[in-house]
Amino acid sequence: MVFRRSKSLVGLDIGSSAVKAVELKPSGKGYQVIAFGSEPIPPDSIVDGAITDAAAVAGAIRRLLDSRKIHTKEVAASLSGNAVIVKKITLPIMTAAELAESIGWEAEQYIPFDIQDVNLDYQVLDAGDAAAGRTNMEVLLVAAKKEKIADYTGVIGQAGRQAVVVDVDAFALQNAFEANYGMEPGQVVVLLNAGASATNINILHGDQSVFTRDLSTGGNAYTEALQKELNLSFEAADRLKCGADIDGATFEDARPVLRAVSENVMLEIQKTFDFFKATSDTDRIDRIVVSGGASCAEGFLEMLTERFAAPVEIFDPFRKVTLDSKRFGTSLPPGVAPTAAVALGLALRRAADR
Repeated sequence: MVFRRSKSLVGLDIGSSAVKAVELKPSGKGYQVIAFGSEPIPPDSIVDGAITDAAAVAGAIRRLLDSRKIHTKEVAASLSGNAVIVKKITLPIMTAAELAESIGWEAEQYIPFDIQDVNLDYQVLDAGDAAAGRTNMEVLLVAAKKEKIADYTGVIGQAGRQAVVVDVDAFALQNAFEANYGMEPGQVVVLLNAGASATNINILHGDQSVFTRDLSTGGNAYTEALQKELNLSFEAADRLKCGADIDGATFEDARPVLRAVSENVMLEIQKTFDFFKATSDTDRIDRIVVSGGASCAEGFLEMLTERFAAPVEIFDPFRKVTLDSKRFGTSLPPGVAPTAAVALGLALRRAADR
């Protein structure tokens, strides 16, 4: 699936604090990164996934692509948060044509939006087997608000590019994981992407996504807590969060505040895992793979390891998808690679994909 050869796209991950871009070229049986970069987005240009300053976001996209000399016009972008609903539903066995005809009506029962206001997509996870007595099929249903899709494709258009694929963050992450790590049958893997304003969780069982959830907390929660507790500006708190001492406060002052936020995030992750186990046919988690800029927050990885008793590792999106050494040297600076996972997963998409 991932290594189909056709026209390549630029993967564009538009986050609330920065926009990231990845461009790939085929290399042997895999891919090589020929362009990668990140450009900050002015504060409050995107709030809770909603674009509030389209000109500022379009400007950041344009600066990023121009500075990295990325000339490809077609891009793949993604959405997450409350504008996207992902549900696994059970239906009686039916043909592909019957499913295509009835999916809109079936979706109405599960989607809390007017069905006319969303774009629907779906994938059959298990087609069932009537001969074996399995008379139901399992379908992964995805609905995204048309208004939100239009907002994101609009700013990409303002930046002089065309969005030909709009994916979901959690599935882009899965694409990047599959390309770099492969899929082990039967293994339960949690892909956890901790961004600035949201944390995406995608739980895989073998090669299938069986549970997704977006938590409305991320790296900004750490910055806001430091602002409040230590009476700092957003900019000063953001620098302090990343380990830089500032006037009037040291990183030692920040540690207990940061750990308290990490503890709150762990509680939300715990609720997610508990719900997954209660509604799934497995109650184990074999591996947690973490990406996103907020994953380097004080105590985050240690708390994950302690609380969930599963191996925790940092997602390396360049494990098998290699870097062009002439452009990047042998590696990227520490901490940069985990922020590229969603953009790389998007760059693996093709214009002909559903």
